Parts: sequence; structure tokens; C-alpha cells
Amino acid sequence: MAFPSIFCCVKGSDRKGQAKKQPKWRVFSLKELHSATNNFNYDNKLGEGGFGSVYWGQLWDGSQIAVKRLKVWSNKAEMEFAVEVEILARVRHKNLLSLRGYCAEGQERLIVYDYMPNLSLLSHLHGQHSAESLLDWKRRMNIAIGSAEGIVYLHHHATPHIIHRDIKASNVLLDSDFQAQVADFGFAKFIPDGATHVTTRVKGTLGYLAPEYAMLGKASESCDVYSFGILLLELASGKKPIEKLNPTVKRTITDWALPLACEGKFSELADPRLNRNYVEEEFKRLVLIALICAHNRPEKRPTMLEVVELLKGESKEKFEALENDEMFKIPPATDDDMLTGAEGNADAAASEEKEPKPEIEKVEV
Repeated sequence: MAFPSIFCCVKGSDRKGQAKKQPKWRVFSLKELHSATNNFNYDNKLGEGGFGSVYWGQLWDGSQIAVKRLKVWSNKAEMEFAVEVEILARVRHKNLLSLRGYCAEGQERLIVYDYMPNLSLLSHLHGQHSAESLLDWKRRMNIAIGSAEGIVYLHHHATPHIIHRDIKASNVLLDSDFQAQVADFGFAKFIPDGATHVTTRVKGTLGYLAPEYAMLGKASESCDVYSFGILLLELASGKKPIEKLNPTVKRTITDWALPLACEGKFSELADPRLNRNYVEEEFKRLVLIALICAHNRPEKRPTMLEVVELLKGESKEKFEALENDEMFKIPPATDDDMLTGAEGNADAAASEEKEPKPEIEKVEV
């Protein structure tokens, strides 16, 4: 595959004048990336997934980078690589991870990004930084709004529109100021003009999959909204999307959160690490937005534009309508023995979210 050709339509692909600047990405040589990562040294490894590994690196000018290295070359891996590079080259937004460049030499496929010093949201909620309690309420609200604005760009301003298909805590990276950067576009799909959805093989992470996507393979912007709702609940509560109650019983975060929200017990939903230091009105608003985003019926979910408006508290009338939604009137019956949304039947391509190998913040070279 001649990779430079995939960028033939990059110019003019974004609205609002965002494409007037020259692309900031470039082609890296394999030799350059070997040098930057100390020959992909194990000590430089930031994390690992089904695609391969991510390494910390430092370029000759001192700038820090993250390098995603595909594990095994295959036609499928080649396609995912090409899709991610093309999408990253097309999009440019303060809340989307920037592409620094790529390398395609022989069977090596590597993508180069800006390095995020505060790693991922997952590492702060469930991983190596979880005990440090660095995410106060103000930071959490900023992460919620910032990541939402990044997804708004994908859904409404990129041309053609883009579905991410893998919104989750490990794909929200945090820069030095804890500003959110939505990352990992390997599963992303373009939505043709006028199309309401695309039917595709199920990809993604258990706990975040919308029911219609998990069961029927119907991917749409609304599926990302569902995943974002789960992410918001995770951000508010500090709980994982799926919780093991015992070796045989699992409970989804919505099964746990919705009855408490219906009863107005919002303080019981708050992450204990917040020590009750949060703005109650904002916390309630975030939880209700999260739950309506994660509604089992896609037509009930808001758009990401509406989500940003609600998170910012810009429409009192819309929030009052949300508070009075029938979803929050009667505590629903739950069955802790089953995953809601039929996620237990999702395609094998869907995986469970796991904390990667302990990540490094900096490696001295």
C-alpha cells in the first residue's frame, strides 16, 4: 500500500477553517524511531493492547513522543493502520490526540503521537495513579467537557463525519494540564453523507458497547454517545463499567447507578476519593447526562452537541426536561446475573477493559 496516497484528500477536509494550516505530521524512518525508543526497549513501554505496544520516545530535538507499534503484520492490521493514520491526518482539534507522523517500512507499521505526561484517564481511575487522587472535581468536569468537545468535532465538524467506536477511559489521554485528548482511531468509521448508521463487525470494549451495536452491528454516532455516558459514570463514581460482585455475578455501572439516581441518592454515586468535595448541582447534572446518554434506546440519547450544552449548564430548560424524563421516575428492576444491553453476546472482537502494564512517565536518555 502506498501510504502517502491516503492523504490526497486531507486538505479541505475540515470545516471552520481548521485545515488552513499546513499538516504537522511527517514520515519517520524506522532508524529514527529505533533511536528515539532505545530500540523499543521494554523499559520504554507505556502499554500494550490487541494492536501491539506503545513506547515512550525522545527525538533528537528533545521532544517526547509515543510510538504505537503494530504487533503482527496482516491485511487486517494494515487496514486498521491506514484508517487510523488517515483519520488522525484529517482531524485537528485541541481535544483530539495529534498525529506526529507514521512509519511504514517493510512489515513495520508505526504511528507517532504527542506524548501525554499524565497518561490516560484509566490510569488515574483504576491504575497506577488511582491512589494519588489527582483528579479533583474541577479536573473531572474539564475532562468531561473536553472529551465531549473532541467527539463533537468528529461527529459534526469533520468531513465526512467520523464514529470513534471505542470511547473508553484508556482512550482519553491527559496532557500536562490534565486537558483531555481523545485517542486511538483504529476502530473508527467514516459516515457517508445522509447515512444514519453503518452495519459492521462489532469492535470495542465490553461495558461500553451500545445494545444495538452489540446485538446487530449497527454503528452510529449514537453508539459513541452511549459509550461516553458510561465514561461519564466512571468519571463520577470511580467504578469500572462492569463490576464483579462474585466469581459468577457481574453488574454493569448503569444497573448500579440508575436506581440510586432515581431515588435522588447522588452522594452515594460519588467517587470516595473526591471526599465530598464537588459541586452538588454539577455532580447531579453529570450523572443524569451520563444515564440518558447510556439509555438502551438510541432515539432517547442526546447528540454530543446537546451533551456539551448540558454539561456546561447552558440550557436550564433542557436540564429541567432531563430531570423530569421518565427514565428517572421509577427505579427499574435489575438482574445482577446478566449484563444489560446484551453485551454478553457481543462479538469476540470486543474486549474487556484492562489496565495495561504499568506505564512510565519519563525515561532518562
